[in-house]
Amino acid sequence: MRYPQATSLDVRKAQQPHNLYIAGVLMVNLLMTPAVIALKLGMLGLLVPLLLTGSLIAYIFLRSRRPARWFVNMHWRLCFNRAKLLLLGYAISGTLVLIGWLVSLTADNASMAHILWTALTRIAVIPALIFVLVTAVLEFSAIGQAANREVSDKCAAKFPPPAE
Repeated sequence: MRYPQATSLDVRKAQQPHNLYIAGVLMVNLLMTPAVIALKLGMLGLLVPLLLTGSLIAYIFLRSRRPARWFVNMHWRLCFNRAKLLLLGYAISGTLVLIGWLVSLTADNASMAHILWTALTRIAVIPALIFVLVTAVLEFSAIGQAANREVSDKCAAKFPPPAE
């Protein structure tokens, strides 16, 4: 839905959540997670990117609930909806890590358990990585939507624009 009443200041403010999400998620997940794996910090080290991303999503959630102009607020809500997709990716990865841990416990010797654990945890990170990339692409398109003064029809239906 086009919202021609949005000013250029509104457009810049509407692009902020998308820029914040992209910068934060890509830096944390695409740079820090491989660094944690390369430095061999273990599974506890993988909690650092998870906590940083969780903090970013919490900020976006809280900011999306703060009153602002309708157009700007819809883009904060859209950004949070996309962030929920990333949380789904984390949940899938967490489930796969749990399964990998349980499978590694069934190994007869310690070296086989270590090999299983290493291989399965590397595979378990893939769903979160896929969701990072998918949501980043969606957020890049949302920057263009904001520049064109557009709001998704789904958001506009759920939260109708104010009568002006």
